[in-house]
Amino acid sequence: MRLVKFFLSSRIDTFAFFAYTIGIRTPRTSPRLRVKCPMGGHFTLRDMADMKKWASFEEQMELLAQRGCVIGDRKFCLEALKRTSYYRLSAYLLPFKDGDRYTEGTTFERVHQIYEFDRKLRTLLFSAIEEIEVFFRVQVAHYHAKKYGERGYYDAVNFREHNRHGELMARLKKEVDRNKKVPYVKHHIERYDGSFPLWVAVELFSFGTLAKFYADMHSTDQKQLSKIMYPGTSYNNSVLKSWLQCLTGLRNVCAHYGRLYYRPFSTPKPPAKIEFDLKNKLFDMTYVMRSLHPKEESWNNTILPQITALIEQYEGHINLGYIGFPPDWEEKLMK
Repeated sequence: MRLVKFFLSSRIDTFAFFAYTIGIRTPRTSPRLRVKCPMGGHFTLRDMADMKKWASFEEQMELLAQRGCVIGDRKFCLEALKRTSYYRLSAYLLPFKDGDRYTEGTTFERVHQIYEFDRKLRTLLFSAIEEIEVFFRVQVAHYHAKKYGERGYYDAVNFREHNRHGELMARLKKEVDRNKKVPYVKHHIERYDGSFPLWVAVELFSFGTLAKFYADMHSTDQKQLSKIMYPGTSYNNSVLKSWLQCLTGLRNVCAHYGRLYYRPFSTPKPPAKIEFDLKNKLFDMTYVMRSLHPKEESWNNTILPQITALIEQYEGHINLGYIGFPPDWEEKLMK
């Protein structure tokens, strides 16, 4: 009975399944055998056959060695795999891949040092993005509420893309429901029937929602707000929309402990007054952060020196070309 329920609930091709189980067909010749995955999408028996099998930490270490990764300290390697996981660390081996093996001289110790550099840089950049995000929340809410009222964002006519206004309201409702026990959210639900002035609502916005909010504002409002936030610069509304979208991606990578090293990003739109091209590397994302950061002194005297110190600490292990940092990167990142 359970098997029957499985077939019905998973929408599996029962003929193909039994053909496979009795040996008439193999996973590679049974493309029709598709199972609905509970998390969405489908998988086939071929997918299951190709999926990597479970391996002990010792077996993972041996696999690294078999592929040409030199392991000088086996105890250190084993502990690192237990703390960090083979899958996560293997991403930092991508620059060293040569077919199914790693280039000669690739050591586990160096790969782990690159991972540590990436981890520390990610923490540093995430902190700087936080300051930019909070600054944008304040400025967007202050401007929009002053012009359209504290609840003006509830009205679609106060935005350029009316069809996306419903998405904004749906995202806000979702965040209110998720945070309904938070004191200030609970207060507004009980006292104001779930109505939030914009300067309160933006505290529930993700960076992505904040970026979309700005992109959906009327063009005249975008232009005016860009001049207020960054007077005397060529960061027009078109540039800001691109930069916010880029930083949303970078922020999400940092928030989920993703890899920054040897990774492509979205290419930010260049402002009018810039003497070099912006590309899709981490350096270009960092330049965007430098440009949007609201505190020149903090960037120049705290954040940039921390980046410099981190790069100097790991310069014997990392390749700056893999993150797009040019020889004069410090000069370019100075505000």
